[in-house]
Amino acid sequence: MHVGAAAGRVLADLGVRQVFGVVGSGNFHVTNALIDAGAGYVAARHECGAATMADAYGRLSGRVAAVTVHQGCGLTNAITGIAEAAKSRTPMIVLAAEANDPRSNFYVDQDALARSVGAVSMRVTSAADAVATAVAAYRTAVDDRRTVVLNLPLAAQAEELADGWTLPEAPTLAGVAPPAEDVERLAAELTASKRPVFVAGRGARAPAARDALRVLAERTGALLATSAAAKGLFHDDPWSLDVSGGFASPLAAELIRGADLIVGWGCALNMWTMRHGELIAPGTAVVQVDVEADALGRHRAIDLGVTGDVAATACAVAAVAGTRYRTDDIGRRIAGELRWRDVPFDDESTADRIDPRTVSIALDDLLPTERTVCIDSGNFMGYPSMFLSVPDELGFCFTQSFQSIGLGLASAIGAAIAQPQRLTVAALGDGGATMSIAELDTVARLGPDMMIVVYNDEAYGAEVHHFGPDGHDLDTVRFPETDLASIARGFGLDGLTVRRLDDMDSVATWVAGDRSRPLLIDAKIVDDGGAWWLKDAFRGH
Repeated sequence: MHVGAAAGRVLADLGVRQVFGVVGSGNFHVTNALIDAGAGYVAARHECGAATMADAYGRLSGRVAAVTVHQGCGLTNAITGIAEAAKSRTPMIVLAAEANDPRSNFYVDQDALARSVGAVSMRVTSAADAVATAVAAYRTAVDDRRTVVLNLPLAAQAEELADGWTLPEAPTLAGVAPPAEDVERLAAELTASKRPVFVAGRGARAPAARDALRVLAERTGALLATSAAAKGLFHDDPWSLDVSGGFASPLAAELIRGADLIVGWGCALNMWTMRHGELIAPGTAVVQVDVEADALGRHRAIDLGVTGDVAATACAVAAVAGTRYRTDDIGRRIAGELRWRDVPFDDESTADRIDPRTVSIALDDLLPTERTVCIDSGNFMGYPSMFLSVPDELGFCFTQSFQSIGLGLASAIGAAIAQPQRLTVAALGDGGATMSIAELDTVARLGPDMMIVVYNDEAYGAEVHHFGPDGHDLDTVRFPETDLASIARGFGLDGLTVRRLDDMDSVATWVAGDRSRPLLIDAKIVDDGGAWWLKDAFRGH
């Protein structure tokens, strides 16, 4: 067996069951080896799409996904998607063919490329280290929660592996137990607190962590919130405030700001989640729990940092009792006032443009409960994030770690592969939709149960808001009207244009039908002058 094929076979034997990619000469054999070993394969139309599909698949399936790309330009095309995965600490392996001869047109410094976006770079150098390096790449992805670029030089791929190679046994890993003295200090903080709030982040997106936090919150009387990346984690809990930060509803912001103790569980407590610190009242104690010591206090000053696994740490302090912030009055307010759709607003719809809040509420009413909502980046993104409910933490895919537009459609494809039993909803702005439009072909070929909603104001809305108030010419960030519904139909999807609320009747018909053809909705929204969350973010800057 040649090295290239062996690398694919090793990864499949270790547990890679899904691969996304764009195949060229350099990654042909490794891709086929994965497929021959039983892995599913999705051919993307662009390498950035392939990387983002794998990122979303990994987040929602709990399995390591692989991306396969051609040498040089294949990797450079994929680099934005790799950056998003690396910054999100998504366990993912990028199988990158590599040209080592500097005279080759395909030559680039692939090590430097990977490291520049936070990925780990590894390389198979010969048949002698092929199996060990592939195993190390997989273990690094799983054990360290890292995105790994595994470089496969063309010359090394052509070498033959000796017969009889075997995989080493994987080590058994235990959760990181917190130091006993830190557990005691956190228990003391909770005992002294009258109004504790837990904010769970990406590091708490697991059933064991979620359940442990619910038990601890029940015993300590804490209210529950999440970062945007962990939205849905406490969906059905009556004491859940949903998302903390720029997307927090007025009541959620009020109650978080009213806390005398905020505990971040696997959460960075960064400027987005804490609204540039505005959600932390003067005198409020801040505690951060994270499995990585260097994450503690990285974004803001904290009173206590605990190095430990979220589930292990929560279980260790669960004996603390109390019912402080959970009063009957607050319970009634959460039940009746928390959701954004319960907050009154003036509908700004016109004869030919619909208010993005209005269309989002209508969608929330029409969509089945079992849904996965995938959000692209942009001025629009607060509307689907806050007005579309999700059934759990696996119902929300938030690709915002690199803040790149154009990743939402590909992430929805990966999510649909990971959770085919749910309707996948891709929420895009018109900028991100047109940037990733080639992947409509991938959607048409796969035919998933998918709805694509484009919040279309014919502009890069963030830039309009950022520069418009200063009187700058905005011609470079405004565009003529585009019929995205017709473009979708050209790719083989169903396409609908929504300008008014009664146009949603056709959407309701599609939802109630067999949904055999994915649907794109071109929602012509009013210019909101800059979304509320974006105004807050720019004010913070």
